[in-house]
Amino acid sequence: MTTPTAPLTQDELKTLVGQAALHYVVPGEIVGVGTGSTVNKFIDALATMKDQIKGAVSSSVASTARLKALGITVFDANDVQSLSVYIDGADEIDGQGYMVKGGGAALTREKIVAALAKQFVCIADESKLVAALGNFPLPVEVIPMAAGQIARKFEAMGGTATLRMKDGQPLVTDNGQHILDVRGLQITEPLAFESQVNQWPGVVTVGVFAHQKAHVCLLGCADGVRTITY
Repeated sequence: MTTPTAPLTQDELKTLVGQAALHYVVPGEIVGVGTGSTVNKFIDALATMKDQIKGAVSSSVASTARLKALGITVFDANDVQSLSVYIDGADEIDGQGYMVKGGGAALTREKIVAALAKQFVCIADESKLVAALGNFPLPVEVIPMAAGQIARKFEAMGGTATLRMKDGQPLVTDNGQHILDVRGLQITEPLAFESQVNQWPGVVTVGVFAHQKAHVCLLGCADGVRTITY
């Protein structure tokens, strides 16, 4: 009689997809690296082939520190014209490869690095796959003096925006700005929604990644890694 195998934990699923993402790294080139707990697993895996790549462009102070600690050279985004691939996680991803990102507060730099890349590979566990975006509170990085009026604009859409706090103070991003988390939205047209919110004065970055959507998603599932191509 065989003993039933225990299901993989979320942490184990993150490790699996982090390792699977190595397949998309182009030897001899610079790789775009995102931010977050799943990406940390990818960075650890990337260290096993660090001698085969030139280095990385990082989307956050935290990822830069982790990459450097593992001996991987980190390039400034301004010194790179393009990247073959950007590898990052998501808070939500739908059936078209559109995502909500920013739970880790690095959405602006993530979008900047994603825009440099020819291919976006999303790594996530299956809990992040959704039919429609909006259940996860939408992060929006804002200039602090505009937070109130931007919150009112989301309220007019039916959403509720709250200022993200840390240790009793407004969280300050790597760029020195604040973040609104917006609940209660149903984002049925991500491209149009991203374009609309981008026009509002004081919005630095909205956490909908539709113009910088995923081309591939490596999804950690109970039976291993499922690859979805968009």
